[in-house]
Amino acid sequence: MTTEAPSAETDRPWRELAPGIYVLTTAGFRMNVGLVVGADRALVVDTGAGPAAAARIFAHVREVTDLPVIAVNTHAHADHFFGNAYLAGHGVEDFWATSRCSAVQAETGEEQRSLVAAVEPAMAAGDGEHTAIVPATRLVEGKPVDLDLGGVSVTLFHLGRGHTDHDLLVGAGNVLFAGDLVEEGTDPAFEDSFPIDWVRTLGKMVALEDLYDVFVPGHGAPVGVTEVTTQMNKMRSAVRVTRLAMDEASVDMTKAIPILPYGPEQSRALLIRLRTLAHWKWLTRKH
Repeated sequence: MTTEAPSAETDRPWRELAPGIYVLTTAGFRMNVGLVVGADRALVVDTGAGPAAAARIFAHVREVTDLPVIAVNTHAHADHFFGNAYLAGHGVEDFWATSRCSAVQAETGEEQRSLVAAVEPAMAAGDGEHTAIVPATRLVEGKPVDLDLGGVSVTLFHLGRGHTDHDLLVGAGNVLFAGDLVEEGTDPAFEDSFPIDWVRTLGKMVALEDLYDVFVPGHGAPVGVTEVTTQMNKMRSAVRVTRLAMDEASVDMTKAIPILPYGPEQSRALLIRLRTLAHWKWLTRKH
């Protein structure tokens, strides 16, 4: 989940990226919502931070289409799936995610409520209509899943660990909705991440450039493969510098923070995450 402070701005209107494929940036967490419209049904990518955001998202969807809607959650962070209950209350039956994502939604949903307090007080309190935690029920396990929206095919697939251990990508036409695996205009959020794997996963995304030339980040403007490659190389360099600092037992690892290519908050988060994962790896080897 991005650590950027929520804003009070209004939602930005739909931007059509390709015929029938749209992106809308929500107020609050500035989270990108995807919309893919076929002849028979429409697909929404991520549902917002609670019922207020989801109500606006759904109203914007209805400005484009009155077709039945299915939803996808790219990962189990509050700003991307806390709108599920509202959509479920308005006729949406299918919520897709990786099986691991669904499990994390159920396990951590309650403790994530405080994260949305600034923009969704009712959701934070669990008080009122459409404030239940609703995990995904249609699961992607291993193999990609192709959904036919009526003349338009959408592919759901998992390339590996990165921002979380369960990031789902959504491919439609030449557009790839990447969730928080890709960020634009802000640093990646490392708190639940697997940084070494994240670099590899970005490499796999770059290798898909013959299929996709528009990459929609979880937050920020859509980018091309060059920007994804830049993020990958920047992260590879940051991981290398941090691991070198960790290998120098006599050196205070926090001294690496000023030379990392991110702001101090996410540089510290990267350091902590790599140290935690290294410690866990050592424990599992020992036992």
